[in-house]
Amino acid sequence: MALLAADQISIRFGGLVAVDGVSFAVDPGEIFTIIGPNGAGKTTIFNIVSRLYTATSGRITLSGQDITRLPPHRLAGLGVARTFQNIELFEHATVIDNLLVGRHVHVATNLLDAVLFTPRARRQEIAFREEAERIVGFLGLQRYRDSLIHGLPYGVRKNVELARALMSRPRLLLLDEPSSGLTTNESVDLAWWLREIRDRLSVTILMVEHNMRLVSAISDRVLALNHGRIIAEGSPTDVQRHPEVVRAYIGE
Repeated sequence: MALLAADQISIRFGGLVAVDGVSFAVDPGEIFTIIGPNGAGKTTIFNIVSRLYTATSGRITLSGQDITRLPPHRLAGLGVARTFQNIELFEHATVIDNLLVGRHVHVATNLLDAVLFTPRARRQEIAFREEAERIVGFLGLQRYRDSLIHGLPYGVRKNVELARALMSRPRLLLLDEPSSGLTTNESVDLAWWLREIRDRLSVTILMVEHNMRLVSAISDRVLALNHGRIIAEGSPTDVQRHPEVVRAYIGE
């Protein structure tokens, strides 16, 4: 069974059809990438999947469960995490504090536990911090763990956002333009980390990306969109050579 499946999803904003009858399935353990020129509907699909938008028609399922109209805050509890094209971190908090925010879905204590800092609250705090240290080590962020976000280089901030998403222990990770703003060397490093996340942490990845070198390097399958419709699907090589994809990117 597919981990995530979209069945004929469409969304309309007034008279504009941004996504028109798109269907795809992401299998467990895949790195599945959505590509397309600006305005193709890539991020709109991400917003439908992550429940920021509700599809006008169609259906989204996660391991067979219909999530088409599920409240957005419920997704994290089902094992879905997301990063954004524009970094969304707490600028005046440390790296480790930003990571701890990512464990909110696993909080098992109540307000009284927190106020009195009961043994249960202490055990939870220790477990959360141990998980944060594990992720910091996994992504090589040790030297930045106590640094404030606003003073960090852009590439490091992108890694911190990725680390925070991993703190929820997702089974499906949604990455919106993860290489945006990165240098060539940082993009090469990102490709390595994404493979490690898939292989070592058993996380399935659904990605929107414009960097075709990164797409080719790590994607198992690629879906190409233009004007909200599918124009090709298959291996990275086959999709990039598809006449409709070539036409969408560089014209006739």
